[in-house]
Amino acid sequence: MTYETIQVSEAAPGVAVIAFNRPDVANALSTRMGRELLDAWSELNGREDLRCVILRGEGKHFQAGADLKERNGMSDEAWAEQHRLFEAMIRAQLACPVPVIAAVHGAAMGGGCEMTLACDFAYAAEGARFGLPEAGLGILPGLGGTQLLTRAVGPRRAIELLTTARPFSAEEAFEFGVVNGVVPLDDLLAKVLSVADLIASKAPLSVRGAKRVVHQGQDLDLSRAMDLELEVYNHLFTTRDRREGVAAFNEKRTANFEGR
Repeated sequence: MTYETIQVSEAAPGVAVIAFNRPDVANALSTRMGRELLDAWSELNGREDLRCVILRGEGKHFQAGADLKERNGMSDEAWAEQHRLFEAMIRAQLACPVPVIAAVHGAAMGGGCEMTLACDFAYAAEGARFGLPEAGLGILPGLGGTQLLTRAVGPRRAIELLTTARPFSAEEAFEFGVVNGVVPLDDLLAKVLSVADLIASKAPLSVRGAKRVVHQGQDLDLSRAMDLELEVYNHLFTTRDRREGVAAFNEKRTANFEGR
């Protein structure tokens, strides 16, 4: 589909790219962008051929947070209605059944930082800046930021970052566990694409199963989490892809996985 505030493209078979596309305002999150992101995530989540998604920004920045010019003077009712849309948008992102990788450059502030945290993992360009400035605006992160940040960095660091509202660098983001690596800006997209291509080459049902087990298992006690792992494992070894993977290994060839 054609969108006004985002671009959706295919970098390789099964590898989708969602790009924020309001570069003149640092890709600020507007109501229209929220609606278009909700639509794009809903569309992608129904694709059986989907292997991986990359989230990135056009222009000089990843995403600088909510469009405060649009919000200026909003009534409480209008603010609440907009935020319900944003809540549906972030839940649609979190519901994506395949790995989602953020490629972050420039600013990832507020909602942009939260959407980074809502990805399964992320890489940052040198010079990227992160932050959750909401405490300085009289609000709180409302797209899962408090919980996703805590899961990424631990409660002590999360409380520090949330209550000081201070920005942090790409290098700090790596140290804290918010991103998986920091690379030169010119290498960022190539790095993320190479990881996405590697994921796309693996057995699709295994990849989806691994994501499901990690995310659902972290909220269970160990015994139940292991039961969940075995539930997925017991399904996978009956699949055609498991037979193909073992046969390809023994025949010293590249496996041709079909997601069956």
